[in-house]
Amino acid sequence: MPRSVFCTKLKRELPGLEKPPFPSKLGERIYEHISKEAYDMWPAQQTLIINHYGLNLADPEARKILREQMEEFFFGEETATSEE
Repeated sequence: MPRSVFCTKLKRELPGLEKPPFPSKLGERIYEHISKEAYDMWPAQQTLIINHYGLNLADPEARKILREQMEEFFFGEETATSEE
């Protein structure tokens, strides 16, 4: 049975990720507080952000911006709904 988390993004109890998505404090925070359903919404949002800002992910500053946007996406004051 998958582990369950109260998803900060979708504001309800849902199946969580099997493991942290990447090794860092943010990865652990996502693992503990974000559902698989909400995490699966990130790739489309990530693509929009990369295209909107014209980010080159070889640039450390661009990766920093993307991490900040990821944190805002999952934990910002305005949370998404499943209808988003």
